Formats: sequence, C-alpha cells, structure tokens
Amino acid sequence: MVREIYQNELKELLELYLHLHEDSIPAITDEVLFNWQNVIDDINHHIIVNEVDGRLVSSCVCVIIPNFTRGIRPYAFIENVVTHADYRGRGLASECLDFAKKIAIKENCYKMMLLTGSKNESTLRFYEKAGYNSSDKTAFIQWLQ
Repeated sequence: MVREIYQNELKELLELYLHLHEDSIPAITDEVLFNWQNVIDDINHHIIVNEVDGRLVSSCVCVIIPNFTRGIRPYAFIENVVTHADYRGRGLASECLDFAKKIAIKENCYKMMLLTGSKNESTLRFYEKAGYNSSDKTAFIQWLQ
C-alpha cells in the first residue's frame, strides 16, 4: 500500500534507509525529533512509503519547491528513493514515484527532477523507465562540510 508516512514511523524509515546508503541508524535525539517534526509539519515535504504486510519496504521523498518562473509554477524534487533489499524488483519504488508524480500534478508542478549517484545501468534504466531522462539538464553538486 502506497501512502504518505505517519508521524509514528520515524524509526521504521531510518531502518529502511540502511538499504539506501546509511550504515547506522542515528540515535533519536532532540535534534532528530525536531527535524522530524519540521518535516511532518511542512506541507511541501512528502515522505512516500510503500507498506507490505505492515512493514515499510520502499520510500521516496518528494519536496514541492515554490518558484517564480514557468508561470509561477512550482517544481518537485525527488530524493532518497530506496527499497529494502529483500523486496527489490517488485515495482514498489515505481509505485512510490508514481504517487510522487500524482502529488506534483496536484500541486501544478511543471517538472519533477531527481539526482542519483548510482552509475549502475539497471538503476539508470529504472529511472528512465519511470519517465526521467538524463539529457535535459546537467547536475552539479557541491558537498558542504
């Protein structure tokens, strides 16, 4: 079942992120809880999850970004696309991305974009199959300390 995350599912989300690129789950400190509450309260921040048998097994984040170009239409940024290793290849992440697309359309976004650090051909094909392309834009990243 694809839906937006519930407020009480932070721990499950952090556990799922171990299948993204994290190697440990952060302690649930006041800072983590403050950030979590900010995300939950932000009407433009959507954490989409796919639940199977009561377990969060796939997720993505969709952030709607207000904009002053393109007819004052916002755009959507997709981040943290992840599926638990035991559940990959079942279309669960695609369902999350489709849900994000519905949010973006509802919010009148003119585009959706995402970045991936993966050079894995199957990952790149997955994003292309989901409707994204790597030819329209060039991404540059500056990592901050």
